[in-house]
Amino acid sequence: MEEGTLKSPSHCEVTYSEGHEGDTDPFQWDTREDCEVRQILDRVADKWSLLVIALLDRRKLRFTELRREIDGISQRMLTVTLRQLERDGLVKRTVHPVVPPRVDYELTPLGGTLHTTIRSLVTWTERHQNEIAAAREAYDAREAAEVAAV
Repeated sequence: MEEGTLKSPSHCEVTYSEGHEGDTDPFQWDTREDCEVRQILDRVADKWSLLVIALLDRRKLRFTELRREIDGISQRMLTVTLRQLERDGLVKRTVHPVVPPRVDYELTPLGGTLHTTIRSLVTWTERHQNEIAAAREAYDAREAAEVAAV
């Protein structure tokens, strides 16, 4: 094992900046792919996961209902996303013993807490979408002017 490497490859050490004890270092989320924090952030920040979590807020949905509601998602990608969310304890899958089989998906209590966080992010986005659009337009205009000047 390389010197300075943690024995548990799935653990990322939280670091603190000098003079900022108690404040986490923004680079604490290790860039290694085996970092657990990074893996979780990758999962919950994935666009398909965000949409599934949002749709399952306070209601159960069947696979076909989810697929119909999520524009652009393939059957395979929805299957993979649901399995990953179930594995992470964010979604509960219930199979009903009927013919044809019926499967419902719902948020777990842990998934519900994540939905609350996602809702805050969506609220922030809605409040600032005009500012972001204006910043994008200004940036694009600067880029176009620079290209034209060359």
